[in-house]
Amino acid sequence: MPDLVPGRTNGVDIIWMDKRLDQVERRCTLTHELIHIERKHIGCQLPSVELEVCLETARRLIPIEGLAAALRWSNCPAELAEELWVTPDVLYDRVRVLTPDELALLVATEAQCH
Repeated sequence: MPDLVPGRTNGVDIIWMDKRLDQVERRCTLTHELIHIERKHIGCQLPSVELEVCLETARRLIPIEGLAAALRWSNCPAELAEELWVTPDVLYDRVRVLTPDELALLVATEAQCH
């Protein structure tokens, strides 16, 4: 894509993605753009809207059970992202939206491992 954006949508029925994306990046970008279509977003969105779409992408792609399982053997963010088949940015977004119950589950998981 000429502006280095990984993907975009017309908000109705078309998604464009940068041909240089690897499989994990395509998975994350596709989910992100599908959320824009679900929400009927047309054109550029405000940063606050874009952030909410990013956070919802992370929620959908990383179930808490998967994150807890991966944390049992790795604390390295790059390794966790690879195991969860997401980009490091999506992993970071998922951590940003942990609920108190999800955080408690992760803390308990970490305590069991160490």
